[in-house]
Amino acid sequence: MSLVVSPHMAALNHTGVSHTVFHLLGIPGLENQHMWISIPFFISYVIALLGNSLLIIIIITKSSLHQPMYLFLCMLAGADIVLSTSTIPQALAIFWFHAGEISLDRCITQTFVIHCTFISESGILLAMAFDRYIAICYPLKYTTILTHALIGKIGVIIFLRSYCIVFPMIFLLKRLTFCQSNIIPHTFCEHIGVAKYACNDIQVNIWYGIFVLMSTVVLDVLLIFVSYVLILHAVFHMLSQDARHKALNTCGSHVCIIILFYGPGIFTSLVQRFGRYIPPHIHILLANVCITVPPMLNPIIYGIKTKQIQEQAAHIFLPK
Repeated sequence: MSLVVSPHMAALNHTGVSHTVFHLLGIPGLENQHMWISIPFFISYVIALLGNSLLIIIIITKSSLHQPMYLFLCMLAGADIVLSTSTIPQALAIFWFHAGEISLDRCITQTFVIHCTFISESGILLAMAFDRYIAICYPLKYTTILTHALIGKIGVIIFLRSYCIVFPMIFLLKRLTFCQSNIIPHTFCEHIGVAKYACNDIQVNIWYGIFVLMSTVVLDVLLIFVSYVLILHAVFHMLSQDARHKALNTCGSHVCIIILFYGPGIFTSLVQRFGRYIPPHIHILLANVCITVPPMLNPIIYGIKTKQIQEQAAHIFLPK
């Protein structure tokens, strides 16, 4: 089926016909390489699914791991599974079966899930930074401050914040008339990526997108930075070299995950802003790296850096 829009169809579209079906192309310019590109996508999804599921099972079943740090890690693993599942299977369907057709409602739902999960992950990373701050700066009050009840409330607040702030995007997209091209050169739907194909003025969408970014992810990064400044201040005032090393070691995994989560996103934003002459497929590949790499590497990093998780994983795969 040809996806070329005839002049007659274009004229019809501008008279009020709005697309209700879109076609995701995958990675434009690399269509001939889609089968090869699908291999790292498939491997990363399997690792993300198995690694994060194993992490959740270990933390839930082992009562000694019902500590704040591991409960937040369990939330992060759950969010990683949702983020991977909402994007990678669809990308694989495009690569393997050229099944890029997606309804507008499904596209908006995917946009909502991706943005909501991404903001939730950012909130969980902030909660984990708060956990490390309390553990290192107020070790004697740690268990009395971070009770299971408070952790539950923090989890609910993280979800409600992301849900409430992303929810208006549904209506901001539903109000638009999509009379331009219905071909999206991407592997998934995201807010501005879909809105730019509308005939209406999308200034409200652009400004709301900036507001969402500044009030969630950017604010989280600033608060994480402040918490680590306070942590480092407390660590370097410790008298014992051993205590200092132990305190920094407990933050190692979290710092790795922070860099892994925010790093590709910041780099992608810089490339989109300043990389005018960079081919479109590079932009699409970078966007996919932000979605596929952190969920795959998070359980590996915590598995390597955390002795308790290593021991429990070994007990599952190598029972005595």
